[in-house]
Amino acid sequence: MPTPHLTHLLTSLCPNGVEFKKLWEVCDISNIWVDKKVKPGEKKVKLLNFVDIFHNQYISNNTLTMEVSASDKKIVDCNIKKWDVFITPSSEIIDEIGFSAMVVENIENAVYSYHIMRLRIYDLKLLNPAFLNYLFNSDDVRKQIRKNAQGITRFGLTQPKWKSISIPIPPLPVQEEIVRILDTFTQLEAELEAELEARKTQYEYYRDDLLTFADDEVEWKELGEIANYRRWSFPQPYGETRWYWWDWAMPFVQVADVGENMKLVSETKNQISTLAQPKSVFVPQWTVVVTLQGSIWRVAITQYDSYVDRTLAIFESYKQEINKKYFAYQLEAKFSIEKELARWSTIKTITKEELTKFKIPIPPLDRQAEIVRILDQFDALVNNISIGLPAELAARRQQYKHYREKLLTFAPLES
Repeated sequence: MPTPHLTHLLTSLCPNGVEFKKLWEVCDISNIWVDKKVKPGEKKVKLLNFVDIFHNQYISNNTLTMEVSASDKKIVDCNIKKWDVFITPSSEIIDEIGFSAMVVENIENAVYSYHIMRLRIYDLKLLNPAFLNYLFNSDDVRKQIRKNAQGITRFGLTQPKWKSISIPIPPLPVQEEIVRILDTFTQLEAELEAELEARKTQYEYYRDDLLTFADDEVEWKELGEIANYRRWSFPQPYGETRWYWWDWAMPFVQVADVGENMKLVSETKNQISTLAQPKSVFVPQWTVVVTLQGSIWRVAITQYDSYVDRTLAIFESYKQEINKKYFAYQLEAKFSIEKELARWSTIKTITKEELTKFKIPIPPLDRQAEIVRILDQFDALVNNISIGLPAELAARRQQYKHYREKLLTFAPLES
């Protein structure tokens, strides 16, 4: 939303457009291999990692929660200073490349992971780091990233490609006013997100209360006693184009396609070709699936027919009568506890044997149905983007995206 002040600045300071520069011209780009595990009795330093950048706009001392060994000699060059901008240089999902965050204070005794890249601006009188941080959200920069990304199962840009990214450099007062406007939008969005997060916490409390039973109230059974499920190994290599995107291709569900609201994403990352379908396993709509690798413990009830890869467990049939939605809610609740217990561990997978031993309570069917009815109502309040707070947040995000793009789009300087 251009303010009168910004309009005046644009008219008076850059009426004929702005200069564009390559990233290498305006900042030092570093990606140092430091991520050494701590041994008993060894000195430690804090670690800024991929997740910190992925989930934050700004980085402070309080953001860092992980630690690594201080014995690596390269940590001298792997420091973190105020105004540094960090980006995610690669990801399994192409649109997660180039997420960014800016450091707001010097962070002592800290290093950054080799999974992220540091941009340190040469001249702060030329380029505002917060403005650079916002530029990584602009359509122009996102298009450059997508165009230059390479990979098969993990995508990224080579450092020369990162250095060649072109960005606009309007006069500093223009950058500062744009940052002020976007920070205001960001704060308003953050307040709505905090309110929604509080509602989700309330929902989880009531969910856990509804799904909790005393040992003598109901029968408890292991998953292996309740359902038949399996994993399936799709042939490697994943990158062969003949496996994907041909005529009559079907959705191919992977970990990244399992959302956090017990649903699959509306459009899967890959489509599996008719040639590959006999080598995979068909999963009909309304099937319960669970992620076993990567982002483990996500549960979904598939809302469309699909095929799945080997990182998911498929619940194919049930050994006793059970409300499928109740079953999925119990799995989600059980896994939320497991995630909390494993918060600081390095668990990246869960075996079928471990999953088989998980126990859940089995009340009468009419009580299962009533629990599902109540939880579905709660779920709508926190996840349905067409009503209430989620709808307001979705509208605010759309408005923010619209104005952000207008504010970060510039005509090149006329010759």
